Amino acid sequence: MITHTMRSLAAAALTALPLLVTLPSAHAANMTAAAPVSFVSEPGAAGRAPLALSAAIARMPVAVEQRSGYKRDLYKHWNKGLNATDGCDTRREVILSEAVEAPQITAGCKLTGGSWTSAYDGVTVTDAGGLDVDHMVPLAEIHDSGGYAWDPARREAYANDQGSPLTLIAVTAKSNRSKADKDPAQWLPPAEDYRCQYAAEWTATKLRWGLAADEAEREALLTLAEDCPTTTVIYETAP
Repeated sequence: MITHTMRSLAAAALTALPLLVTLPSAHAANMTAAAPVSFVSEPGAAGRAPLALSAAIARMPVAVEQRSGYKRDLYKHWNKGLNATDGCDTRREVILSEAVEAPQITAGCKLTGGSWTSAYDGVTVTDAGGLDVDHMVPLAEIHDSGGYAWDPARREAYANDQGSPLTLIAVTAKSNRSKADKDPAQWLPPAEDYRCQYAAEWTATKLRWGLAADEAEREALLTLAEDCPTTTVIYETAP
């Protein structure tokens, strides 16, 4: 089970909602489709009513993707993390917060030891160098879905979003590169017991950032939702 400080806070916020299950981690890898599950996009969202996954998907507007002008460097990522005293950038902060066993941190935020569970494929990783930090909704997909109209500050805010426990996730390099910039119509996590959660986290992230879905993506998510009747979504829009 992955431990993530911010995701744990998000799960703890659900204790105010007695009909929901409190999860120790929002990116838990070992989860069955039959288990009642709720996902929050940040701790402050606990006051919102949960949406069924299918209802949350329906909130996304449908639009044709527009990738014109996309360049990865338009989305400045891995800036200084939330903890300015440890010398770690956003990427390493996510890796640290998702450790099952905490690594040692030396000068320059060099990480040694530790262990992680990659939610996409259920693989245990014991070397931080074997991890990628993935954007739940890839940068190219962000651009396609509305980010093309954002200013540089908003693009950077998404690319380093630690205000939500769902936007960034530490996974194996292999699974991240298999996913690349694909949406759920083109790629799903190999770990089938994570797919309900993946659909919920993808949807919550798009809703948080006010993004659209194309028709194939929406249909793929709704098909997933049919197998996830107890999965619900709570999200809070990005500042």
